[in-house]
Amino acid sequence: MAIKTILVSQGTCCKSAGAEKVLAALQKEISEVGLEAIVKTPGCHGFSEIDPVVVIEPEGILYAKVKVEDVPEIVHSLKEGSRWVERLYYRDPITNEGIPCVHDIPFFNKQQRTILKNCGALNPRDIHDYMEVGGYQAIRKALLEMTPAQVVAEVNRSGLRGLGGAGFPTGKKWEMCAAAPGEIKYVVCNADEGDPGSFQDRSVLEGDPHAVLEGLLLAGYAVGAQESYLYVRAEYPLAIKNLQIAIDQAKEKGFIGNDILGSGFKYDIKIFQGAGAFVCGEETALIQSLEGKRGMPYPRPPYPVIAGLHGKPTLIDNVKTLASIRWIINEGADWLVSRGTETSKGTAVFSITGKVANCGLVEVPMGITMREIVFEIGGGIPGGKKFKAVQTGGPSGGCLPEALLDTAIDFDTLRAAGSMMGSGGMVVMDEDTCMVDTARYFLDFSLKESCGQCAPCRLGTMQMHEILARITKGEGKLSDLDLLMELSEGVAKGSLCGLGKTAPNPVLTTLRYFRDEYETHINEGRCPSRSCKALISYTINSDKCKGCAKCVKACPVDAITGAKKEAHIIDGSKCTKCGVCLDECPDAFGAVECC
Repeated sequence: MAIKTILVSQGTCCKSAGAEKVLAALQKEISEVGLEAIVKTPGCHGFSEIDPVVVIEPEGILYAKVKVEDVPEIVHSLKEGSRWVERLYYRDPITNEGIPCVHDIPFFNKQQRTILKNCGALNPRDIHDYMEVGGYQAIRKALLEMTPAQVVAEVNRSGLRGLGGAGFPTGKKWEMCAAAPGEIKYVVCNADEGDPGSFQDRSVLEGDPHAVLEGLLLAGYAVGAQESYLYVRAEYPLAIKNLQIAIDQAKEKGFIGNDILGSGFKYDIKIFQGAGAFVCGEETALIQSLEGKRGMPYPRPPYPVIAGLHGKPTLIDNVKTLASIRWIINEGADWLVSRGTETSKGTAVFSITGKVANCGLVEVPMGITMREIVFEIGGGIPGGKKFKAVQTGGPSGGCLPEALLDTAIDFDTLRAAGSMMGSGGMVVMDEDTCMVDTARYFLDFSLKESCGQCAPCRLGTMQMHEILARITKGEGKLSDLDLLMELSEGVAKGSLCGLGKTAPNPVLTTLRYFRDEYETHINEGRCPSRSCKALISYTINSDKCKGCAKCVKACPVDAITGAKKEAHIIDGSKCTKCGVCLDECPDAFGAVECC
């Protein structure tokens, strides 16, 4: 019988679901029964919805939502002649069919994983795992077979665009930095991922840190730098730990340090922990933070590729961009050119969250439609609810309606629709989502994260937020909609950095695609989605109420009264509109009504 390899992912999301306990129980059980097996601890596999996950190789059997008490049965199933544990198979959210093999699960088999290829498969703390699948072959090839100019040319020819959000041609940026005068140059990996609902950079750093290090090495060689920094949020302790282990291992193997691979190339990589300011994701604010100053953007030009860190030419690239470089060098530029669309090559990585059955991290070819992501990979909207909107690009992204579900996803198409690729966050919303309150929520984030140095962003976002708050309370006027448009234009045009320039996007797109909701709030004093607390009330239909008292027991503020088996009453003066009574009322009665 062949020795089985058991994969128990240990990413942050996996651990939060109990994967560490499952791993410990698994190792103990294997030891006690004397089973010969290899247990590996890769990073996050991406399918956060079904954590903790145990995968059995070489068969590719996947056990979902594993608990400690399931471990003895799993270990028994690995013995010769035993059956797999069918009750732990992943179940399709639509058909409820059990799917045993990871490669047959739609969430995985409809992706095109390159950046995420090693995540969930390799041990991020073992450089040998990375090297066994071709790791560090790209830097070896570049140092021993290519000139720096040839590396830049190959990246340029691939058509790769920056995957941190802006989509600027990567090769062009490298070309500019390489041509900039000066003996001292820097390369910086921007891993300051602060968008709500975004976790793809974190997952790559945790699950495949060597790929990012190799990207930094290739970038440093190409532009003539000798030192680089990984600017990582301090809130990512596991990513930082895995990165430091990877750096130490790479130094031991001679991939970082002096005279790398005997080529004469000298290079060092250091980790810098950011303090968690969202604005430091903007490259000039990031540079200020690296220099020990307050992270605040400054005007460009000169651009960082000409004068960046300490006034020296500085190349700044995102985690996903750097993780893509080794593929281009190993496979050739034509490999990337053949993927994606005419203007957006390769793949896009999204963290899909919100009102969708399969939350997690996905990598898809540029040009795929939002419908394919939401309904095929994402498994659709749970609870029989209707799809309403999807926001792409983080808090500064736009909210796109059902009519645009078949829109191809790439940099230019999303921008034309009023949204953007951004950091790769994708939030799905259903029929119960109020789009006015959604715009207020995301603008509130941008308002609070603004560094405050330029008036359009500091004051404009505050005024817009005040207007949106009034509308959600039923205090808005139709003239507010024109004022929102005017303010949005002023903030976008007058702000210094990308935070302010894109902050109005949620407002602009909700006004563009969901204007009727704004008008209903204003003209009728009603929230169509029944989610704005100031515009809703809860009552109990006396004809339907059977007096079961479930709502009475559940109410946190004792706002419901009534004897058992008699119709109950909600005291509006006490009610906090939490909605618990609606959730607790049996479907058979449907006595609690929201209006």
